[in-house]
Amino acid sequence: MRILYHDAVRAPEAIERELGAEFVSAERLLRESDFVSLHVPLLPHTRHMISGPQLRMMKPTAILVNTSRGPVVDEAALAEALEKHVIAGAGLDVFENEPQVQPGLLKLENVVLEPHIASASVDTRKKMSMLAAENAVAALEGRRPVTLLNAEVWEKLRGV
Repeated sequence: MRILYHDAVRAPEAIERELGAEFVSAERLLRESDFVSLHVPLLPHTRHMISGPQLRMMKPTAILVNTSRGPVVDEAALAEALEKHVIAGAGLDVFENEPQVQPGLLKLENVVLEPHIASASVDTRKKMSMLAAENAVAALEGRRPVTLLNAEVWEKLRGV
């Protein structure tokens, strides 16, 4: 498989060689890719990063996958592109205005819509619950919780 990628920061050449990945412009990536998978944070410059003009650059056989953040894709433009077969399909597990989904997407057969629930397996949820309980017990016993995020507050409360 040929791998094209675009990012704000280019990976080291050794990583590119190891993965067989080629750094290209965003425009080239959209024009040449069969599958475009988005993995970006939601920032002012990534909001609607994929909209009408970008969708029209893609191959009519291309599939767009967004598992990053919903507002990265302009859902109205995506619904129109899918309805008019500008691209072949899309897969989304994040939505622009969660929990609502753009109504135009709901009637289409060339889009897969799923909730963003990668961590929702029974085993993962059990482990999350146990970790939360262990952290609560540690705090109640005066021990530092294992996954403490705000150490400065803990230290202040403990008088450190």
